[in-house]
Amino acid sequence: MALVALGVPAAASLASPPTSWAQAPDSNLASSGSFLVPGNRLSPDAVIDQVVVDPRNVFDLDNPKENSIFYRLADKLHIKTQPHVVSTQLLFKPGDQYDQRLLQESERILRENRFIQTASIKSDVNADGNVDVIVRTSDTWSLVPSFSFSRSGGKNDTKLGIRETNLLGSGIQVEAFSTSNVDRDSKFIKVFDPNVGNSWYRMQLRFENNSDGNSKEMNFGKPFYSLDSTDANDLSFYDNRRVDSYYDLGDIVGEYAHSSNIYELAKGWSHGLHNGWATRYYAGAKYDEQSFTQVVNSNYQGSIIPDDRKLVYPFFGVDLIQDDYEKAHNFDQIGRVEDRFVGTRLSARVGPALNALGSDRNALMISADAEKGLGNSEHTSWLLSGSFASRYENSGFQDLMLGASARYYHRQSDRWLFFASLNGTYGHNLDLDHPVLLGGDNGLRGYPLRYQAGSGSSLVTFEERFFSNWFPLRLFHVGAAVFFDAGRTWGDAGYDETHMGWLKDAGIGLRIGSTRSGLGNVLHIDLAFPMDGDPSINKMQVVVMTKQSF
Repeated sequence: MALVALGVPAAASLASPPTSWAQAPDSNLASSGSFLVPGNRLSPDAVIDQVVVDPRNVFDLDNPKENSIFYRLADKLHIKTQPHVVSTQLLFKPGDQYDQRLLQESERILRENRFIQTASIKSDVNADGNVDVIVRTSDTWSLVPSFSFSRSGGKNDTKLGIRETNLLGSGIQVEAFSTSNVDRDSKFIKVFDPNVGNSWYRMQLRFENNSDGNSKEMNFGKPFYSLDSTDANDLSFYDNRRVDSYYDLGDIVGEYAHSSNIYELAKGWSHGLHNGWATRYYAGAKYDEQSFTQVVNSNYQGSIIPDDRKLVYPFFGVDLIQDDYEKAHNFDQIGRVEDRFVGTRLSARVGPALNALGSDRNALMISADAEKGLGNSEHTSWLLSGSFASRYENSGFQDLMLGASARYYHRQSDRWLFFASLNGTYGHNLDLDHPVLLGGDNGLRGYPLRYQAGSGSSLVTFEERFFSNWFPLRLFHVGAAVFFDAGRTWGDAGYDETHMGWLKDAGIGLRIGSTRSGLGNVLHIDLAFPMDGDPSINKMQVVVMTKQSF
């Protein structure tokens, strides 16, 4: 075990932490918080004397359940996260004024990393009334040669390749994959560095060679990495050539060639966190060109082609974020600590696209988002959200999209959770490349993917979730669900589509959470039974796919 101290040499109390730390029953780390050495009192103006960073391996060999040849070999083969990668992401250092809130936020930041399985930060009041801090993390298994197969809506999706989410313990992510799905065959490579040069800057590069075109993407900048961040910037580039399709009842009924060129430069500034809120301001410029043509030698001659768009504009925006989070278990993940946002978040952005700047029209670009959390994870909680995006032209609002969502959680016991959600989308004068789609790939599990299209949709889901304590091979957490979905689309998507009213399905599913893997996904294996739809669809849909949540 490596202990890296920043500051004065480690005190005896840090070298020999309390039993509750060393003997956490089924986790490498106990829950976070503070502990006091008997007789020591926290000084009113306490500072942090030292920070001890203790990155640990994937398996806890102090736990008898994991002290076997298999786990010892896995830990030897795995390269642990380097201590500086952890310390770079901390919001405090030796000599800073002690603030427990910054310790809690640093924990959340560390847990966002795919290469970190658990993170815990504890403070110890020393004899001087100041604070010593221990930061302990445990890794996920980061090198994942992968073959995956998923099936949704009667269509297959395969992926073959390799992913390293923590290259040589540096936190850098490298992926190389070959994929095949209903849209295209693709070979891609991606590199992501979340802390370039041990800074808060991050960089992502992605290159794709597809059966219907190619794609290049680059993003570099510094986000608002904490609630107290005072500045941010971003530079991004996206170039994509592909073939897009129109769908009706799960079948392709038309197609077009689509070319995208997007550049964006932005700067953000803030005064940090005040009275529980962070207000952030943005200014930047965006170039967004979308071009559409007929597909050469298409099987769908005569397909409707969307109109080209070229929008060049400066923009201005503001975000308001409330500092209100809670830690929970067994909500949208299995066997992981979940940092749930239960406060209020508001954002808005506006920008004028003008002919004088190179746009093909004069338009006002508008977007806004809102999110509100209510309740708590111990009993009942809600997560409400809404979004609006459109451009205002001489003829009125164009490509207007209004969305709303309500997610309801009711904790019945440690193992049982009732979940319900209601989602609605309303579109007005939508661009032809922005239809509202509903099917097996986005919530209506008993039906083919992209089964219904229109300008609006509604979807309601009820789900009884079960989180077992089964932990096979100390690698996977297992859960299950019984579910019911009902949804429909309406309105004109811009091409000939068939509306079938409300469609319903019910089913059962298995959930497998890969808590030891850097993938951080939940495997869904569902049997879904449609209650409506046209007679040609299967009476039982087998849905196998990975998601980021339960």
